[in-house]
Amino acid sequence: MTKCASRAVPCVIFLLLLVPFASGQSPAPATPQVVAPAAALYSNPVLAGDYPDPSIIRVGEDYWATATSSEWAPIFPLLHSRDLVNWNVVGAVFEKRPEWAESNFWAPEISEYKGRYFVLYTARRTGGPLCVASASADKPEGPYTDHGPLVCEDAGSIDGFAIDDENGQRYLIWKYDGNSRNLPTIMWAQPLSEDGTKLEGEKKELIRNDAPWERHVVEAPFVLRRGDYFYMFYSGNACCGLQCNYALGVARSKSLLGPWEKYAQNPIVRNDDEWRCPGHGSVVTDPLGRTFLMYHAYNRRGAVYVGREAVLDEVLWTADGWPEVKGRGVSVSSAAPLGIGEKNAEYSVEDRFTDPVLNPMWQWPHVQRPQTTTGNGLTLAPSGAVEHPLAAVIARATVSPDYTAETEVLAPADGMAGLSAFGDRGNAIGLGVRAGRIVLWQRREGKMRTLATRVAPKTGPVRLRVRAQAGHTMVFSFSRNGGKTWISLGGPLSAMFLPPWDRSIRVALYSGGSSVPATFNYFRMRRTAPRRTVRRAPTT
Repeated sequence: MTKCASRAVPCVIFLLLLVPFASGQSPAPATPQVVAPAAALYSNPVLAGDYPDPSIIRVGEDYWATATSSEWAPIFPLLHSRDLVNWNVVGAVFEKRPEWAESNFWAPEISEYKGRYFVLYTARRTGGPLCVASASADKPEGPYTDHGPLVCEDAGSIDGFAIDDENGQRYLIWKYDGNSRNLPTIMWAQPLSEDGTKLEGEKKELIRNDAPWERHVVEAPFVLRRGDYFYMFYSGNACCGLQCNYALGVARSKSLLGPWEKYAQNPIVRNDDEWRCPGHGSVVTDPLGRTFLMYHAYNRRGAVYVGREAVLDEVLWTADGWPEVKGRGVSVSSAAPLGIGEKNAEYSVEDRFTDPVLNPMWQWPHVQRPQTTTGNGLTLAPSGAVEHPLAAVIARATVSPDYTAETEVLAPADGMAGLSAFGDRGNAIGLGVRAGRIVLWQRREGKMRTLATRVAPKTGPVRLRVRAQAGHTMVFSFSRNGGKTWISLGGPLSAMFLPPWDRSIRVALYSGGSSVPATFNYFRMRRTAPRRTVRRAPTT
C-alpha cells in the first residue's frame, strides 16, 4: 500500500514524474508551456453523447477530431480542442451525403498527407455494398472534396486507415467485412496512389480474427510507428447494442506488411465496472511525446440509450515495448494532459435560436434536410412536399441517461409539431400540438399510434417537456400557462425499442403534415441525476 491515498495532489505529481521510467522510455525534455499542473483533472467521457469511432490528429497546438454520424447529418462532425479535454463542434466533413452513397456513414479517419488533410470513411454505395471512400481538404476544418470509393468488396469494406510503410510508400489498410457472411474477417493493406485517392498494386493480408477474445471480428485498425515497430491498435468482438462485447487489442511488426505479432496480454482495454464494450480507438502524440488513446465505450448506466461516448486515456509503454492502458479499462478521472480541466461539466443545453445560423450541434436525418430559420426563435418546416408526420426533424444527442428536455411550440393549424424522443423516422415517441389538441403518440416500425390527447389552448404557444430516467423511461408533460403548472399525459413510457443498433436516442423538435413552418421559442435540456458515483482510486 502507498501513502498517496491521503495526499492526492503530491501523489499525482510523483506518479507523473515516474511514468517515463516505469514505461521504459527516456524522460522527454521539459516544455514549460505544456507542463500540466497536477491538480487539473478531467473525467471521462471527454465527448459526452453519441460519438462512436472517434479519430483524432494534432496540428501544431490544435487537436482535430471526427466521429461516426451513421444516418444523421451533417455527416461526420468536425471537433476542435486545444487541450484534448474540452471540445467544440465547429463543422462537418459533409453537410449532405455524397451522391454515390445512400447510408451507413461510419468510421471517419482523419490524417495529414503531403500538406493535405484526408478523411477516409465508410458508406454504403447506393444499391450496393459497404465501401471505404476518401475526401480531402487544404485545412483540417475543411471544406472537404469527396473523391468517392477506394474499395467496395462484395461482402463489404470498412474502417479505412492510411499510413506510409518503412520505405515511404503510402498504404490503405481496411477490414474485409467477412463476418457479414459468416466468413473470416481480414485486415488488408494495398498501396495508394501518389495523390492518395486510388488503390494500386496488390493487396496483402495483415491479420485476421484468430484469437478467442476476437470471436468473429477484427476491425478498426489504427497503426502507429514508434521506434523499430509498427503498432496496430484494433478492436474485436461485437461492437454495438445491448449484446455487445467489444474490446481493444494491439499487434506489432517491424514491417508494415508483416509478419504481425499479436500481444499476448490482449485485450489491452476491456469491460470494467462502469464502462462496457470499449474500442475503435485513435492515438495522438502530444508535444511532450506522450501518447493518448481516444476511443469509445458505453457507460453502463446509460447503456445504448446515450450511445458510444468518446473517452480518453494515456497509453503507457512496457519495458519490452508493448502499449498498455492503466487498469485495462476506461479511467474515471485522470490528470489533464495539458493542465486544463473540464470547463463544461454540467451537461446542460439552452438554445433560444437567436443566432443567424443553426447551432452546429443540431442534426437531422440525412435523407431530408428540413427548412430552418433562426434569429428570432426557430421556424421548422419540411423541404418540399413530404407526406410524413416527422417530415421535418432537428435533434440533439443526449449526454446522460437522466435528463429533462423542454420547448415552447406554436404549431401550424393544419399540421403537428412538438418534442420527441427519437430513434429514427420509423421509431419515436413524442408529444405535439395538432388541430387544437395536445397529442401523445408513438411511432414503432413505421406505424403511428395515438396514446393520449388533451385540449390545447385556443391561442398562443404550448410548452412541452420530457423527463427520462435510465435512458429509456419517458414521462411527457405539457403546460398551458408558461410552465407554472405541468400536466402529465400518462406513462411512464418505455423507449427501449428506440435506439437503432448503431445509434442512440436523441431529443428532437419536429414538424409534419403541413408545409407551414412550426415556431419554437427555445429548447432546453439538462441532466437531472448524477452521471456516476466516483470510485476511490486503488491504493496498491
